[in-house]
Amino acid sequence: MSLEPVAPASDLLVLGKIVSAHGIRGAVKVYSHTDPLDNLLDYPQWTLRRDGQQQTLRVTGGRLQGRVLVASLKGVADRNQALELVGWEICLPREQLPDLQDGEFYWHQLEGLRVVTREGQLLGVIDHLLETGSNDVMVVKPCEGSIDQRERLLPYLPGQYVLDIDLQQGVMQVDWDPEF
Repeated sequence: MSLEPVAPASDLLVLGKIVSAHGIRGAVKVYSHTDPLDNLLDYPQWTLRRDGQQQTLRVTGGRLQGRVLVASLKGVADRNQALELVGWEICLPREQLPDLQDGEFYWHQLEGLRVVTREGQLLGVIDHLLETGSNDVMVVKPCEGSIDQRERLLPYLPGQYVLDIDLQQGVMQVDWDPEF
């Protein structure tokens, strides 16, 4: 395993993290942020990042095991080498992500959007999203100009609560009672 220059950190998206070694032959357990979880295995090369360091490793195999992935990486041949990778984030350059259909968005595209009600009241900005099982939830934090200093959890349900998303303007319009 060697460290090498890769895409600038700002062009990388975190899609998972190596959480432990698996077995004695160098496999690693991975927590995947993709949906479905094993989509991460569709990418033949991962950029690993931790503490300002980056390295690129080729994926030689993998499978879903419960709620984690078990992956084999080229050059990682034993448990000790796999343990050295624990805690590294798995990143991909943005341009490697597939294009989405109209009306579909990656979470990173929604983070930072201003959230306004039908009436034009600014609730705050989307800080991050959470996966809850039934539907995704947006964590909306107050910002300069927001109607109050409350953090809100809003369901990400397009057509029901999410009325419009304008990435160019950086705004999401929602059908939401600011008192809730």
